[in-house]
Amino acid sequence: MSTREASPTGRPSRPRRPRVLVVDDDPGIRLICATNLSLDGFEVIEAENGQEGFERTRADAPDLVLLDVSMPVLDGFGLATAVRRDERTRHVPLVFLTGEATPEVEELAFAAGAIGYFTKPFDPAVISRFISEVLVASQAPNAAAW
Repeated sequence: MSTREASPTGRPSRPRRPRVLVVDDDPGIRLICATNLSLDGFEVIEAENGQEGFERTRADAPDLVLLDVSMPVLDGFGLATAVRRDERTRHVPLVFLTGEATPEVEELAFAAGAIGYFTKPFDPAVISRFISEVLVASQAPNAAAW
């Protein structure tokens, strides 16, 4: 599940851990997700709103973004739209984690490009397993581009 980063000399270096960006305005949710994902071997970066999430997606090249719907500055749907429209980020898988537990919001999340949708309260182990499966599948030799 790991990928290789180039060293400053351009040669491959040690494998890096898969990088997950957690975007949520609730610091407690970010802490729960970051702690559990880190324990499961992921490198975790965080953002507290959709605009910061988009900037971090462009700057930090996460392997997956786990995002909330309701956030200040730019909501989850705006973030998903921005990620999908940007040539550099459109391939990044998006997984929604939200308190918006309605069929309409779930439908909007998938229409915005989500590959997964989880509602709060949630089981961090289930989300971590899902993320692992997504990232393993995306590294398979014949994996389709997101």
